[in-house]
Amino acid sequence: MTMTTTTTPPLKHLRVIDLSRVLAGPFCTQMLGDMGAEIIKIERPGAGDDTRKWGPPFLNDTNGNKTTESAYYLSANRNKKSVAIDISTSDGQALIKALLKDADIVIENFKTGGLKKYGLSYEDLKDDYPHLVYCSITGFGQTGELATEPGYDFLAQAMSGLMSVTGEPDGTPMKVGVALSDIMTGLHAAIGILAAIENRHKTGLGQHVDLALLDCTLSSLTNVAQYYLTSGKMAPRLGNAHSTIVPYQSFETKDGHVIIAVGNDRQFSRLCDGLGCNDIAADPLYATNSARVENRNALIKILQGRLLEHSTDHWVTLFQDIDVPVAPVNTLEDAFKMKQVQQRDMQITMHHDGAGHDIDLVGSPLKFSRSPVSYDAAPPTCGQHTKDVLRDLLQKNDEEIAALEANNIIASS
Repeated sequence: MTMTTTTTPPLKHLRVIDLSRVLAGPFCTQMLGDMGAEIIKIERPGAGDDTRKWGPPFLNDTNGNKTTESAYYLSANRNKKSVAIDISTSDGQALIKALLKDADIVIENFKTGGLKKYGLSYEDLKDDYPHLVYCSITGFGQTGELATEPGYDFLAQAMSGLMSVTGEPDGTPMKVGVALSDIMTGLHAAIGILAAIENRHKTGLGQHVDLALLDCTLSSLTNVAQYYLTSGKMAPRLGNAHSTIVPYQSFETKDGHVIIAVGNDRQFSRLCDGLGCNDIAADPLYATNSARVENRNALIKILQGRLLEHSTDHWVTLFQDIDVPVAPVNTLEDAFKMKQVQQRDMQITMHHDGAGHDIDLVGSPLKFSRSPVSYDAAPPTCGQHTKDVLRDLLQKNDEEIAALEANNIIASS
């Protein structure tokens, strides 16, 4: 059967009221927006999303002047409409509830119970809007003794055990170089939301999707967590090495660093052949992965000595030719220059109205054969779409909108 490509993204029929800010929630809603969902981002008048000010670097306009959009904010907020509403006011709450009538999804990352005082918690809304899929992202979830504590990515990386297995063996525990707990929670949120939408197709009812940074980070430790549950022992902190596979780590070369990821004995034999040390491939001390794990230090010393003899490019080319998993350790500049990255459209260009020029953004990794993702709007300025949304979706006239703005209930850019 011939597959045809459409121009309609897969989630074009869904509308999301996005009450989240910073990273986990916005990363989730950007994914949904890339897949076609209409994302209405609710921001505080004036201040907006906290990350707008998390710089430098900041986006510059055509005259070289700094805008209010930081690189951090730009990374997670394309394909959204920004509507600035003060939800601490009764009129602002009424506007949100009016938007919910035709919305499918609400996503928020206030502290557990934080939206109750505004009448916008799941319990407040579920009876009047039974169709809503309501996703809450918190540090520790809606239940448990820490439920009401504030949660941050750094805390989740520390408390989950992720930091305990990250870093050099003799160094201090380290966080990952990106807010990985936020990112993983955003991914889980998107999965949970779409599963709840699928369930709604069958039942007609929405539900509450409860996600915690701690839960998602611990779950994502997968084999490292299972290492402890199975053995009762802590997985060792090994820097760039692997706790149960050898050699599977970074090595220094004559001019940089290279990753070698040997997953089986056949690959190890080919590695030894490429390095010119075939004798160790058959040595009982190194012939099997279990033996290599037991004799890790001696083996790594031998391999490291050979790898220092040539450049990173030399080893990458050689090992690719003989099917040994290998990669250079790239900078971000190196990564974006890769033909593979460009050919996969992982760097995109969009016009930013506030700046008045095109900007580069990281593309979506989702590739659909029939309904590709779309890039319809660059990250908005705070309140950029307030008037349009109130006029088009809530049928507010110019006088009503002007009154709301005069009373500081809404703001527009």
